[in-house]
Parts: sequence; C-alpha cells; structure tokens
Amino acid sequence: MKRDLPSAVEGHHAHLAAIDPMPSPVELRAALPFSDMAARTVAAGRRAIRDRLDGRDPRLLVIVGPCSLHDPVAGLEYARRLRRLADEVSETLCLVMRVYFEKPRTSTGWKGLINDPGMDDSFRIADGMHLARRFLLDINELGLPVASEALDPISPQYLAELLSWVAIGARTTESQTHREMSSGLAMPVGFKNGTDGGTQTAVNAILSASHPHAFLGVDPSGRAAVLRTRGNPYSHLVLRGGSDRPNYDSVSVALAGKALQKAGLANNIIIDCSHGNSYKNHALQGTVLRDVLQQLGHGNQSIAGVMLESFLEDGNQAIPTDLSQLRYGCSVTDACLGWSATEALLREAHATLLAGKNAEKGRQTLSA
Repeated sequence: MKRDLPSAVEGHHAHLAAIDPMPSPVELRAALPFSDMAARTVAAGRRAIRDRLDGRDPRLLVIVGPCSLHDPVAGLEYARRLRRLADEVSETLCLVMRVYFEKPRTSTGWKGLINDPGMDDSFRIADGMHLARRFLLDINELGLPVASEALDPISPQYLAELLSWVAIGARTTESQTHREMSSGLAMPVGFKNGTDGGTQTAVNAILSASHPHAFLGVDPSGRAAVLRTRGNPYSHLVLRGGSDRPNYDSVSVALAGKALQKAGLANNIIIDCSHGNSYKNHALQGTVLRDVLQQLGHGNQSIAGVMLESFLEDGNQAIPTDLSQLRYGCSVTDACLGWSATEALLREAHATLLAGKNAEKGRQTLSA
C-alpha cells in the first residue's frame, strides 16, 4: 500500500511524493521458490562460464536475446527456440539467454519490466519484480542459463540466485556502488567499456571488483546491512564500442588485452556485437561476429565470448499509446536481429568453429 509522507517529515523529503512498500527478497523467494531444475541450470551455467574464462572449456560463450524484455510470453517462446538450438550447437557454442529487465536511460524513456511492467508510467515495481523472478524461473526450468544486467544494488537480492552471468553497463562501470556489489556476486560479471570507447575505466572496475569490500546494502529480509564481500575473481571485460568507433577489431582487442595484463588481470574479453561495435545498426551484428570468428581462427586466445541482441522479429518499435497495437516479439528498445537471422548466424558460427576444430584434429593426427 502506498504511504503518503507525514507532514512532520515533509521538510526533509520535499521532493518525495510517497513511499511504496515492497515485499522483502525472502518473501518473494518464498512466493516463487528456487526449483531443483532451476538450481541445476544455474549451477551448470555458472560452471560453464567459469570454465570458459579459465580456459578449460574451448567453446565460445554466446549471450543472446532481446535488448530488453517487455513481454514474458514472447520471451518464453524465444527461450524455447533458443533452448532447442543450444543442444544442436553445444559442441562449439555455449548459449546463454540475455534477459534484461532494467534499462539505463540517458534522459527519459521506458526503464524496463521491473520499473514499469504496465508500460504506462504506473511504476508497479513490486509487480515487475514478481514478473521478473517468475520469468527467470521459467527460463531456467527449460535448462537454459540466463544473463542480465545489474542496474541497481537491491535487485540482485531478489534475482541473483537465478542468474549465470551479469553485466555492468557502460554507464555504471565507473560507479563505486556497482563495483562493490559485483565483488560479492556469485556469478561471473562482465564490465563494459565506457561510452567513449576507452577501456581503462572498465579495467579499473574489474580490478576493484576482484578485491573484498564492505558497503551498505540490504539483507534478504530487506533490512539495511553492512555487506562484506570476498571479491569476484571472475570479473572480466566486455568491449561494446564507443560513441564514434568500434573496438572489436584485432588491434583493439590486443590493446585491451595488454591493459588487462598490465593490471595483473586475466586476459578475458567478451565482444558485444551490438551498440557501438555495430554503429547501432542491428543488421551489422553478423559482420562483427564473423570478424570475431576470423580472429579466433587466427589463434586469438583472449576472446571468450560474444553478445548479440536478438528477438523473434527483426528491428524495433515505439511503445504505442494503445498497447494492443504492439507487434508481438519485436523489441521496444534497441533494434534486434529477428529469430531467422539469429538462428542462421549461430549455425554459421557453429559450422565455422567446428571446421576449425576438425582441421586442428587433423593437424594433430598428422604430426603424431
């Protein structure tokens, strides 16, 4: 129930209109408990990603899915298709579904399913959090690991146990709050380079997140608490391009690797095929991925994975006043590849990597 502020504190909260109570993390977890199947999926997903970052799993990590999730029904259909494809390409690709519930905004705009699930400025955040946890359970119960972005330090208490990978976005990589939070997360965390395309801020963030911290947060009951972390050894770099140039090319990747090594960090890099690397043209994501595959074919050891923005339908759409006019399965934020193009691209990547793998086996046989 929304509570208006008492007049006695109005002077201290002159610009705060009301306080809407939220269920605590432990209450939401009780309402939507972690199933055995979901737990197995998360454990397997995190282990596969850690193994890739440690060099024990040679497969290419592929984090793929909608720019943002606004329709759980369409999202579940996408997940079922991706789950089937994951089995077919599992020899060379480790597929993880991108599921972003919160969207950072330069100025204004829809901020995501958690913040405004009705897409009508009603901001029913408690309902949004419930929808988000329900959706994550559904996807994990399919046996498909999930990746998301941590945009605020409170949401992970509600959702983190269901995530296999987390991103810290270009706008928040410099934030001390997000670095501290990441140091305590149980899954690998990818820090994106800044919007200017430079990598040093992200390198500093990775270094910070790999160390222990103590900071203010909330505990599972929702009470304010001091959280003490051990540091996250699986923090790594995501190259997403800059405002005026991409940084997925071999020279940029090599320079980023040198910056990581200079800081004493593991040379693990994920290439975001969208955003600045595609000049914000979703159709160019395939060009970026093919370049990455070429780098891998030439022996690159630092690229651990890629990110793709993809949904059922190609492109994007503005949010209409009449929500019944929304196109099913089409992004309401950044433009995405449609499913047909996504499937073809991932099958192409699988075939390319498989051919390289078989060629290497042949060379080893000849030299034996």
